Amino acid sequence: MQSIDRDSREYVEAEVTATVQGLPYDPTSDLVEFAFTAIGARPGTWYTGGWDGTQPIPGTNAYRAQVLVGPSSAGPVLSKGKYTVWIRITDNPEQPVIAYGQLTVT
Repeated sequence: MQSIDRDSREYVEAEVTATVQGLPYDPTSDLVEFAFTAIGARPGTWYTGGWDGTQPIPGTNAYRAQVLVGPSSAGPVLSKGKYTVWIRITDNPEQPVIAYGQLTVT
């Protein structure tokens, strides 16, 4: 997963692949949110993210979700440590919550 400096303001990204009835689906009209928790903890605070474009990542069926973190961002300012990155996508009727991976803040 990604590693960032605690004084840095940059995007944390997640690749999202969605399907409907087994076929690729473009989720970029859905609300995407991110949460950052201590390892092993459940998410509580969510930060609104966005999509990096409306086309799949070249050569894949995945789309890139992102949220800006760090000082002077709408996302969290994270202290030094390791975090679980969660994403939540709101669609109708589903709202999956996914532990995406880890982020190291140095």
